[in-house]
Amino acid sequence: MAGRLEFFNPADLHEPTGPYSHVARIPAGAEVFFVSGQFGIRPDGSIPTHVGEQTDQAFKNLRLALKSQDLDLEHIVKLTTFIVVGQDSREVRKARIKHMGQHHPASTAVYVARLVSPEWLVVVDAIAARVPT
Repeated sequence: MAGRLEFFNPADLHEPTGPYSHVARIPAGAEVFFVSGQFGIRPDGSIPTHVGEQTDQAFKNLRLALKSQDLDLEHIVKLTTFIVVGQDSREVRKARIKHMGQHHPASTAVYVARLVSPEWLVVVDAIAARVPT
């Protein structure tokens, strides 16, 4: 169906194991935005020490990046989350659900050995789209 973002979970594929969709469709004519990885860095430059707080801030930063283009989190079609090994993915999921609610874009979450700065525990990047009205 043209004119809106669509999310699918094919009947012959297992149910998603979390708050995501297996497939996202961007219709022709939509603008596509690639948002760089957002870390849990507060506006004052400070970094929380807990992965849940960092994830919460990362989603706030992601929302601000999207807002600069008159978009919001519901415009996200693909979300990628990198979590440092040893951090609690349940805390990451809790923050994600807080911000994403019932919006379930295509998603990938990956554990990594570390991020560029040792104090960073999680990073979230996104692909978003705006469909012309």
